[in-house]
Amino acid sequence: MPFVRTHVHHSSSPALRQAIVGGIHQALVESIGMPDAELFNLVAEYQSADFFYDRGFNGIARSERLVVVEITLRRGRSDAMKRDLYAAIAVNLQRSGLSPRDLFIFMHENDYSDWSVGNGAFAMALVQQPGND
Repeated sequence: MPFVRTHVHHSSSPALRQAIVGGIHQALVESIGMPDAELFNLVAEYQSADFFYDRGFNGIARSERLVVVEITLRRGRSDAMKRDLYAAIAVNLQRSGLSPRDLFIFMHENDYSDWSVGNGAFAMALVQQPGND
């Protein structure tokens, strides 16, 4: 179950935010085989005065509306899967009108022992078994 944090410029409309979340989710499902029901994406907005970054870093011209995507998930995906995921996110978000130049993605990997996903239960004991609530 990946947990995603998406940071968007405060002027991003609710429709654009929804499209960004949907595009990331679709890419996770299609690229790494994440189950469709595992949507967890916390969207946070930033003001221009609160986010400082080099608009020309690595030779890529970025605007003032950078979208930052942080993905936390259990370790075990190959570099090829990650490469496909990043590319799929870029394609999906471009369909929403976001320039791929304004997309910054990074991943945090950890283990089952680093998660509790409900009822305070140690995720290692659950290993994606449905609850009985």
